[in-house]
Amino acid sequence: MTDHLKIALAQANPTLGNIAGNVALARSFREEAEALGADIIVYPELFLTGYPPEDLVMKGAFQRSVARAIDELAELTLDGGPAMLMTAPVVEAGKLYNAALLLEAGKITATRYKAKLPNYGVFDEIRVFEPGPLPGPMAFRGVRLGVMICEDMWFPDVAECLMETGAEMLIVPNGSPYDHMKSDIRLNHAVQRVTETGLPLIYLNQIGGQDELVFDGASFVMNADRSLKVQMASWKESLIVTDWRRQADGGWACETEEIVDPGNAMARIYHAMVLGLKDYVEKNRFPGVVLGLSGGIDSALSAAVAVDALGADRVHCVMMPSKYTSTESLDDAAECARLLGTRLDTISIVPGVDAFETMLKDAFAGQEPDITEENIQSRLRGVTLMALSNKFGKMVLTTGNKSEMSVGYATLYGDMCGGYSVLKDVYKTTCFKLSEWRNKNHSPLFKGPDGPVMPENVIVKPPTAELRDNQKDEDSLPPYDILDGILRGLVEEEKSVSELIAEGYDPATVSRVQNLLYIAEYKRRQAPPGVKISTRSFGRDRRYPITNGFRDKR
Repeated sequence: MTDHLKIALAQANPTLGNIAGNVALARSFREEAEALGADIIVYPELFLTGYPPEDLVMKGAFQRSVARAIDELAELTLDGGPAMLMTAPVVEAGKLYNAALLLEAGKITATRYKAKLPNYGVFDEIRVFEPGPLPGPMAFRGVRLGVMICEDMWFPDVAECLMETGAEMLIVPNGSPYDHMKSDIRLNHAVQRVTETGLPLIYLNQIGGQDELVFDGASFVMNADRSLKVQMASWKESLIVTDWRRQADGGWACETEEIVDPGNAMARIYHAMVLGLKDYVEKNRFPGVVLGLSGGIDSALSAAVAVDALGADRVHCVMMPSKYTSTESLDDAAECARLLGTRLDTISIVPGVDAFETMLKDAFAGQEPDITEENIQSRLRGVTLMALSNKFGKMVLTTGNKSEMSVGYATLYGDMCGGYSVLKDVYKTTCFKLSEWRNKNHSPLFKGPDGPVMPENVIVKPPTAELRDNQKDEDSLPPYDILDGILRGLVEEEKSVSELIAEGYDPATVSRVQNLLYIAEYKRRQAPPGVKISTRSFGRDRRYPITNGFRDKR
């Protein structure tokens, strides 16, 4: 029995499905941990495959590849270096489990299965995995390690079972995606488990983007007295070796002290957008992105995120003016591109609009111009960007925000064209705050310039689509501060119409917004993926029927 352990925490960024690449990443982290004298290294949830593997994990060929990789990593531990607490899907008796495996001395010496499978929000693990029994501790060098996998920490009975069966510390490998409320929730659950068991706790989370999800890391260590000893950096791949000693009372305590400030709310949201886009582009091997730069705040913010994620040389901005585009918008777009250091091309859509007017003249005879003509402009811009994408390989970055997508203030096959959207889960009022934050702040993780990234006029001028003369967003929508408040109530909080009216919102406006929210579902089903920021993002998080006759009445 030992009285001293060095436990390495690998806050790593695996790539889903790239098993060989994840094995190589595991080796690299282990080599670093060995150089720092670690006895054991812990990896995040389902590190070997990436998380969440969804239905891919049910393929027999995939399962066999995982099994071979586990054997390879187990054999690696014959070298006398650190043991590995590896996480991977495991098949036993024809059933598939989300598992933690202790690899040491060339073999698997212990296996534990995730007991609590989440089936809410973005999670549907119960679709692919079997729940395991309540776990007992793993023995490592005479120390009983209580391993809980992610959701297991959310329930007191898992930690209670580990305590009652002799666990001396709790280790929690996680694939916990970011949302703006998640850090407090994680910490609160950790405090509860530590309080209930009297055991110290290691919380290890992965980082990186996976489709709509982004993982922020933010791993931490909490001693039995609930003191926070380690808070790892968010948004950054890193490794730390924590120093543990047995105390006079027989319990264990972490003696390492390292606290990294996670930053304020806007900093965390902006970093989530940057990392989500970076990994989506990098892991899908796009050479870069192309986007329309209109001179408005949404495209300016999207361009800033893209430059911070990829570097200015991989971001191609295109101004696509119509006869309604103002000189102000042209100037603002040019200044934004200058501040960011990006390429900006100007491609007028006027000839295309004229061509469509000629093409449809007979079909539209006797009809007054309306939203049809506005949407043709938007769709011409979408076609233009997709043509550039097809020709040069860069992915089209969509620039619409959550407020617009909520109420259908977006053109299908127009400004909704694209492969990814960094603002998909960001309300318009938050776009203003993020733009102000980025103009005043920078991070070592950003590839873009220090200092302002868009002219102040982009932030303060009234938003407009510029699809007709003197158009403003608020001609068609309630003011954004009102709209966003109603939408947060309907979407994130599932409040009733009566509850929102009781909060002071106009009854007719609430009913109108609710109706727009429901009838726009068919558009959102066809929208590109985007970074999850809120507790209830559109898509995997919020699944509503397209055909829906329900309306909440006052």
